[in-house]
Amino acid sequence: MSAPGKPIVVLSAVGKAFASGIEALDRLDLEVRSGEFLSLLGPSGCGKSTALRLIAGLSEPSRGAIAWTGSDKRADGSGDVGFVFQEPTLMPWATVFGNAYLPLKLAGMSKADAAPRVNESLAGVGLADFANAFPRQLSGGMKMRVSIARALATRPKLLLMDEPFAALDEITRFKLNNDLLTVWRSLGTTVVFVTHSVFESVYLSSRIVVMTSRPGRVFTELAIEAPYPRHESFRTSADYAGYCRLASEALTSAMAVGEAR
Repeated sequence: MSAPGKPIVVLSAVGKAFASGIEALDRLDLEVRSGEFLSLLGPSGCGKSTALRLIAGLSEPSRGAIAWTGSDKRADGSGDVGFVFQEPTLMPWATVFGNAYLPLKLAGMSKADAAPRVNESLAGVGLADFANAFPRQLSGGMKMRVSIARALATRPKLLLMDEPFAALDEITRFKLNNDLLTVWRSLGTTVVFVTHSVFESVYLSSRIVVMTSRPGRVFTELAIEAPYPRHESFRTSADYAGYCRLASEALTSAMAVGEAR
């Protein structure tokens, strides 16, 4: 994978407060750089998911600005974005193909025209043989694969992922981590991945942004300079253990700062 390029979206002094009075984010400054795998690491409730929804245009900031640069900005002011939620949110009455085809259907693309792209996305997540299956026939991990394929079918420049593997068992999670890195490298897209797992963030990321407790802001960032592709040997390496220690220490310090405010 080539080195990350210029910023494609920049959050400047972004704050988000909800009608309930909860202040989720405060003075969040964040750059997302072309081609990188960026993880937002922080404790539950620190505003990681809120930041993702703001980038996606699913919510508006209360303060600050979100700016897209160059060709990554569309006429409606949003970016070319795919979103994978914490739950697969599949249509139970539709096949795997039908679920992955949905965003292209909503965009006006015919099923025939969309078929090569949908089938390629399903193959990329290991579901080429399950196009005609229904969600009730799939395991939890397979349902999440469909959700990822659905997001990839639009060929997004930016893929936002909100703790997609948190509810899965460790073996399935490790497998999907590997598959996700393979897809990311083959497509050359940019990924922003929300997690509260130090180990997952180190394994996946080229850069980790550590956030404070709510209201969330950037505490520090860590560059994970281990080369791609990454395999199981990386998980047992001294480099991996060292990066995990650094990330864990940064997270502990970030939580202490948040609690002291």
